[in-house]
Amino acid sequence: MGFARTCAVALVGVEGVVVEVQADLEPGVAAFTLVGLPDKSLTESRDRVRAAVVNSGAEWPQKKLTVGLSPASVPKGGSGFDLAVASAVLGAAERVDPRVLADIVMIGELGLDGRVRPVRGTLPAVLAAADAGYEQVVVPECAAAEASLVPGVSVLGIRSLRQLIAVLTDEPVPEEEPVEPGRPDPLLAGLRVPGAGAATCMHGSAATWDQGQGHDLADVVGQTSARTAVEVAAAGGHHLFLEGPPGAGKTMLAERLPSLLPALDRQESLEVTAVHSVAGLLPPGKPLVDTAPYCAPHHSATLQALVGGGPGVARPGAVSLAHRGVLFLDETPEFSSHALDALRQPLESGHVVIARSSGVVRFPARFLMVLAANPCPCGRFSLRDGSCDCPPSAVRRYQARLSGPLLDRVDLRVEADRVTRAELTAAGARGESTATVAARVRAARERAASRFEGTPWRTNSDIPGRELRSRWGAAPGAMDDAERSLERGVLTARGLDRVLRVAWTVADLVGHDRPQIADVALALQLRTGVPRGVPMDIGALT
Repeated sequence: MGFARTCAVALVGVEGVVVEVQADLEPGVAAFTLVGLPDKSLTESRDRVRAAVVNSGAEWPQKKLTVGLSPASVPKGGSGFDLAVASAVLGAAERVDPRVLADIVMIGELGLDGRVRPVRGTLPAVLAAADAGYEQVVVPECAAAEASLVPGVSVLGIRSLRQLIAVLTDEPVPEEEPVEPGRPDPLLAGLRVPGAGAATCMHGSAATWDQGQGHDLADVVGQTSARTAVEVAAAGGHHLFLEGPPGAGKTMLAERLPSLLPALDRQESLEVTAVHSVAGLLPPGKPLVDTAPYCAPHHSATLQALVGGGPGVARPGAVSLAHRGVLFLDETPEFSSHALDALRQPLESGHVVIARSSGVVRFPARFLMVLAANPCPCGRFSLRDGSCDCPPSAVRRYQARLSGPLLDRVDLRVEADRVTRAELTAAGARGESTATVAARVRAARERAASRFEGTPWRTNSDIPGRELRSRWGAAPGAMDDAERSLERGVLTARGLDRVLRVAWTVADLVGHDRPQIADVALALQLRTGVPRGVPMDIGALT
């Protein structure tokens, strides 16, 4: 009787569980049994593994073979177990020393010819292996850069099962035939899911998006209030609602917001990369996402597309793909009301919990949300020329599609005015560039980080209301107007806390030690849209 074991990783959302893959050979009629709660794609690995072993020059054992995946209670799926199953079988057949396999985690899909293909979720799988104490990981060669992001783990990248057998048996490693220059490498096909990027309007890093497309904040004509709101949103991580007629520049402002956000630190980059790896959105040659992502789903997106889920294994939705970045919902009233109301929980908690009969999946979802909407179905309701043809009932129904509880979680609400001919054709200096505004945003975030040192919070939007009122209050008398708005019912208790958060962000941008009366007035104006007699330009407050 032959027995061998090695390890693989089963992904539950963006978290991994180390699975022990055991192979047992017994005398009897040749058969291959796979147990341990596998799904359909994993059950099919029996045929893939058998063909890959034979085509790699090894002999398939003609005995009763049983492969067990432990713990058996954890659901397992996907083709990422192929390499571990093949190695355990070769160890049980004594083609490879079983003792060498015991402490190695193997991740990869096998082709029928023995080539090792990449699978989604390599980074979270290696992170799970490192957390469990494993120090050696075998992955496909094209995914080795992604796996090497995890410190303290020795990564071996291979192109074929033949190479792995040679490495484990101390034999000369065979050279695989390289891909001809100019021809696509079929092994890279496993790194991306066809259509996933187009379905969510995912763009690459903010820097690449900005430089490659020439998107600069200076291109936005007019819109002083909206530009200020975008700057405040980037500095404090506040959610933003832009309302205005078509062509006013709402989408332009949202597309330029990611380039204002600071670069992600190491921990944030690993979080974002793990989500994109599971979703199959990591581009080849760029294993680490180090800038804020931007996700703009179409208004026909379903509830599952927005918050995650779907049939079978739950997949991350747009809110998770925008983790540590920007989620832009253009034409927000056209989204399903159920999908929009499902955003309330991740807006507050920073994560999404999806319950299934097989278990609960948790995806990170701490994003900056930007909503954009027209004032009415035709978009001309707020224009002074009275050209709107929508009846009052249609305007009310259109505006009521955004529920009060959802809008109450939005800190900034700004009306984008129609661009005039004079503004569009005026010659001379444009507005501030992205580089200038981004420098102020970085300075404001550094002030906030210094103030919150020693706490789990980093931006003003993260602070709980109780801590905000007790430890970081405004200057004496600065909140009087906001408190009167609370008494009149203009603001809710949550809204009052959010006004104070925005006031702290304005103070950080201006350079004040604590919010002053003008800072709170600007925060109230950005929250309610009611003029408070303060300039809407951050530079005018300094």
